[in-house]
Amino acid sequence: MARYTGPKTKIARRFNEPIFGPSKALTKKAYPPGQHGRGRRRKQSEYAIQLMEKQKAKYTYGLLERQFANLFEKASRKGGITGETLLQLLEARLDNTVFRLGIAPTRRAARQLVLHKHIVVNGDVVNIPSFTLKAGDQVGVREKSKSLEAIGNSLASRSGNRYNWLEWDGSQMVGKFVDAPAREDIPENIKEQLIVELYSK
Repeated sequence: MARYTGPKTKIARRFNEPIFGPSKALTKKAYPPGQHGRGRRRKQSEYAIQLMEKQKAKYTYGLLERQFANLFEKASRKGGITGETLLQLLEARLDNTVFRLGIAPTRRAARQLVLHKHIVVNGDVVNIPSFTLKAGDQVGVREKSKSLEAIGNSLASRSGNRYNWLEWDGSQMVGKFVDAPAREDIPENIKEQLIVELYSK
């Protein structure tokens, strides 16, 4: 399936956030890209603000439009607060969890590891990045992939257990998806209510 392969810095500057990881360009050029980036910009409409928030979420988690719309539909059917449920479903994706556990330095790299069959879920190889984890699922590195330099380097730069909905056993290279995270535990700066309002139009 197609992925966004364009310039990452341009996207990060559009939202003024390090969507694809730390970027020096954001401190050097604290204004949007394009020839009118420094100039006075028109006041954005309510629709434009909502659309920007949806785009930010899509780029952050690496989803295409149809995938994101399907996930929103699933969240709206689940009951509860739709925006929070949407973020929980995004966080429960296998590629995102591989990234959160520190097995890969970015979500894009995590997606590659999953696609190339380096990741196992409950002992079985899963090569579907969008695979949805359930509470108690164990996510680990495939035995023959534990010596991969890319994985070793990523885990070496990992600092403690950063997310309380995940557990990590470094000796076995296995993590556990304890449960869906609470909204206040998800660090992404996304205003999910704006996305709900956009899809409700």
